[in-house]
Amino acid sequence: MLYKILIITTLLFSTMAQDSYFCDPILEKNPILQGGRLKPVVVHAQEVIKHLTGKSKNSGNNTYMTYCLLSASSFGLPIDFKLTTPVEHKNTQKLLGDVNQIRFTDLIEKEREIRVAHNTEKFQSGYKKDLSKMLSKINLYKDIARGNNWMVPQNNGGEISWVPINQFFTKEKIMALSRDSKENPFVKSLLESKREFDAAGDLTYQTEYIFHKMRLPLISMILCLIALASLVLFKNFKIALSFSVITVIVQTVYLTLRVIISGRAPITNMYETVLFSGYGALVIAMIIGHFKKEKVFVYMGLAYNFCSLMMINFAYGMLNPNISPLVPVLRDNFWLSTHVTTIILSYGALALSWILANTIIVKKFFSKLSIKDENYYNDVIYTSLKYGIVMLAAGIILGGVWADYSWGRFWGWDPKETWSLIVLCLYMAILHGKYTNWIKTQHFSHLVAGAFMSVMMAWFGVNYILASGLHSYGFSEGGAIFLGSFFGIQTLILLITIKNFKTKAAQ
Repeated sequence: MLYKILIITTLLFSTMAQDSYFCDPILEKNPILQGGRLKPVVVHAQEVIKHLTGKSKNSGNNTYMTYCLLSASSFGLPIDFKLTTPVEHKNTQKLLGDVNQIRFTDLIEKEREIRVAHNTEKFQSGYKKDLSKMLSKINLYKDIARGNNWMVPQNNGGEISWVPINQFFTKEKIMALSRDSKENPFVKSLLESKREFDAAGDLTYQTEYIFHKMRLPLISMILCLIALASLVLFKNFKIALSFSVITVIVQTVYLTLRVIISGRAPITNMYETVLFSGYGALVIAMIIGHFKKEKVFVYMGLAYNFCSLMMINFAYGMLNPNISPLVPVLRDNFWLSTHVTTIILSYGALALSWILANTIIVKKFFSKLSIKDENYYNDVIYTSLKYGIVMLAAGIILGGVWADYSWGRFWGWDPKETWSLIVLCLYMAILHGKYTNWIKTQHFSHLVAGAFMSVMMAWFGVNYILASGLHSYGFSEGGAIFLGSFFGIQTLILLITIKNFKTKAAQ
């Protein structure tokens, strides 16, 4: 008790003396070791506070300030805000008193009821998963509020060890710091620990701090939108092409920095695969467009890349941008960089055909399209399909080799494997039907647009809906509504336009 009084007194004295505070923004650059990874405090704060609250701002405080103040409360320092967390499942809402938001202080009081309900639920239902999430949030909140979550580097005779902040500031250290009133003693001590770590430790976290502050995904999305607008507003194609190139450069920088920070290919979770597929699709479209001298490829690449960037910027609940340690099966960088990259690039190439197919469908619905123009667009789609199918087939074969290396069998009818094979067979049938003229010109775009739903099932559906099999390391939550909406909208578009063929003979 005396220890906490001493800390509060020192904090208040320091604050009054120089208008400073324990949670100085300069500390957000400090290193922290959490979740098996070294990173800046500001990055960890954003990860945990967004996980707890789903928000970037809490009572006017950003995620770093919220995390810091909550950690400082372990010393008895009062905080003037109450964190809340969303309650998503209807049964959990009923259990907690018919609320869709609840304060953590109230949630902690109901911890026993939540635990009893969790243990009573026999099956791994959505309700039980939500209760597990609530218990996890309670434990994380307690860990932060007790000062155990903020790990600080400490130099012990040349050896760096990591201690919780509530142990870093010992009674002796506080008494020594309190004698120096010229500057904030807490900030000074934490900055000193950073300097000692930097002299002997890994400086990758400093790169991540810059990476975090640059906000490159948002910049990429804006540039991509400008490039798309330039295609419509300006006759000079070079303007749109220039913005497309700049978009690729910015995304390349973003992906490169992510590789440097994580030490692996940027394709290990749903966030990264969505990002990389959009980027890869734009690069493939620009290369094909250059050699074939077809501007429409750039439109296809930009449109799909913009969709991908929209998702990674705004679908936080479904796509988590956090960089986390890998499960053992993914730690082989060779197979990760060949099999997964090839599969994701194939999805990007197939997405190009999906973009143009839907464009044709909508255009035919609202206006007439000549046979000559439709044949031209169908040939462009056909080209995209060829590249996509070749890469998908190669990716499946490489995946089989990796499976034999990792699991001792080439093929096992795992849901992810099965659906990837379904996608390959479906697109090969469409490709063959187009080549042999079994598929009529006016039906081709509808079939291609509908076929992409199989890609979405293999890519998202296995993770968000089936959630079973050996590929469990890729499973996520929160995407079932998105996927259902995608299937519903695409099906509706096909049903509305399927009987509306306004193709006319070319003049």
